[in-house]
Parts: sequence; C-alpha cells; structure tokens
Amino acid sequence: MTSAAVYPPPSAPAANMFGNVPGYEGTVAGGGGYLPPPMPMEPVAPPQPGPVPENWNIPTLSEDVAREAFKSFVNSQCCYSESPAKDGVITNMEPFNTYRYRLETFTESRSTEWAHKPHEGEPADFYTQTAPRPWEIQATKTPSLFINLTEEIRVPYTSSIRECFTCHATGLMPCDECQGNGKPCWVCNGTGMRDNESCSRCNATGKDNCNKCDNRGTKECETCEGKRQLLTYIKLKVEWTNNVEDHVIEQNSGLKVDDLRSVSGKELFKNNQYLLYPLIGFPNPAISEASDRLIREHQSKYAQNSRILQQRQTVELIPITKVNYKWKDDSHVYYVYGNENQVSADNYPATCCCVIL
Repeated sequence: MTSAAVYPPPSAPAANMFGNVPGYEGTVAGGGGYLPPPMPMEPVAPPQPGPVPENWNIPTLSEDVAREAFKSFVNSQCCYSESPAKDGVITNMEPFNTYRYRLETFTESRSTEWAHKPHEGEPADFYTQTAPRPWEIQATKTPSLFINLTEEIRVPYTSSIRECFTCHATGLMPCDECQGNGKPCWVCNGTGMRDNESCSRCNATGKDNCNKCDNRGTKECETCEGKRQLLTYIKLKVEWTNNVEDHVIEQNSGLKVDDLRSVSGKELFKNNQYLLYPLIGFPNPAISEASDRLIREHQSKYAQNSRILQQRQTVELIPITKVNYKWKDDSHVYYVYGNENQVSADNYPATCCCVIL
C-alpha cells in the first residue's frame, strides 16, 4: 500500500481557493444567477404594427375525410372493433375552428461561476491583463433564431493553478470499495476455508482482489485525475433560449385543449421583429387581448436578466370538427382536429379486452 497520506475528500472547494477578479466580485462556485445586459448604446426604434391578413377562414371538413380519419384511428387501436367506424352513419358535423396565438421571445442570457479542471499544462493568466466583462466577451457560436443553444467560455485572464482540494495534491483518493484491505472472498465468505479445506479461490487468505484499486487502498483522484493540480477559472455560460407561450381561444367544442398541443393548424399570420407590436385588426378580440398581454409580460420578464434578440408571433386556425354518428340505434360522438386529422373518441362503443403476449 502506498505511504502517501490520503485525506478524506472534502465536499466542495474552500471559498478562498478562488481569486478576486474585478467585475466578477459576486461570482461563486456553482453559479450566482444571470447577469443583466448593458443598456443599448443607441435608442431602440419602437416596434411597428405588422400587416393584417385578409383571409381568416378555413375550409370545412368533408364527410369522406372525417370517416376515413375515424377508420384510421380505429385501426390503430388494438382493442377497438371497426364496426362503428365502418357501419356508423354520420348524422351531423359541427365545426369549432379554434385560434391559437403563439408568442416566441428569443433571448441571450449570461451567467458566471468559478470552475476548475485538471491542470494539463495550461498557462496561468490571472491578472496578466484586465479580464473582460461578461457581456464584452465574444461568443464563438452563432445561434439560429428561435433555436436553443448553449456555449461555455473560459473567461480570459482569470486562470490560476491550485493544489487539488480533494486529494491535497497527492493525486490519490481512498478506495471506497475496500479501503485497501481487500474484499472478503465470495467463495469462502472470508474464512479461507471451504468444506474443511483451504479455499482455492483466495489461497486460504479469505480476501478477494479489489478490481477498483488492486488492493492498493487508493485510486486516482477523480477531481484532478491524478494531476495533483487544478486550473481554476471563471466560466461564462451563454444561453440562447426560445421562450414560447401559447394562448388558445376555446370554442366549447368538448375537446380537451391539451389534445391540441400535438397538432398544427393553418397558419394565418406570422411576423417577427426585434420587439413586437401587439396584434391589431383580428376579428376575435380575445386574440388581440392575448397578444397585447403576452408581449408586455415577455418584454418585462426577459429584458431584466437577458438580452431580447428577436420576437415572433403566430396565429393558427386549428380545425376542430365534432362528428355525431349513429351505430346500432345509439348516438355517439368523435372529434377530428388539426391539419393532421387526428381523432379523439372517448367512450368508443365497441371495445374489447385484449392481451398482448
């Protein structure tokens, strides 16, 4: 067993392990929250009203399409008989076209934290020059609008070389499997004997080999990977996030609003700007009210600790058709909804119990 002293690993680095960098006084290990962006150098032009579409209508669903959608739905269910879909008679179809307003606010946020990695020969540049402020650092990745992306950057002129706080610069940690004593032999249960004879598995020692440390009692330090030293530095985390919020105007069709999350509708309107202007001229005032409310909320919520790069608003008309049909003299209902013609049919009248082997 090695003679080097091995200390119990601490749970975290000491607070005085990291230096004091001007402009980063609040930075701690594990992160300290998002940093507010600087004020723009020039006044920002106010958002302008977007164009108003001319057509807010969508074609109604035909009986043939509704029936075929129903058949496809039933065929996809292992315990549904096809008889209601095949033999049922449609008695009435009622459209409940539903508007969905979506607001997307694409932001860039920045946060810092003290971090460390095994020292692999990198030079220490702490205080060789003044460290740039978080929002002065150029990101190397180029985000696409409305697509989430993250980049982590080592802040220049913040790197120092320190002794590893876990192993106290020994490069070793106690083996948590055997503590250097070897594991009890599984054949003889640590007795060295089996059936009144010396155990051949462990040569009568009662000990089995520890695969983690080969009975040395120590293993490579996981923090410094045996390097004994750490490179400590300030890590800048840049996050581009698409913050999305939907508002659905319900039409009391009976279909659950959650079902609509899985389908698309006919796109009636879309515009994007750096900052959006609330939607005006929409025939349903509830959509205009939702647009005004959500735009104000997003600009208030995300401008505090992030930089708004772009906003986009979309209005979709999601077709919902309530289909009443008769089968065996009883009335039943199903719904066809979305561009995908998905079907919802609670209380389907012909189900059976089946067993999947």
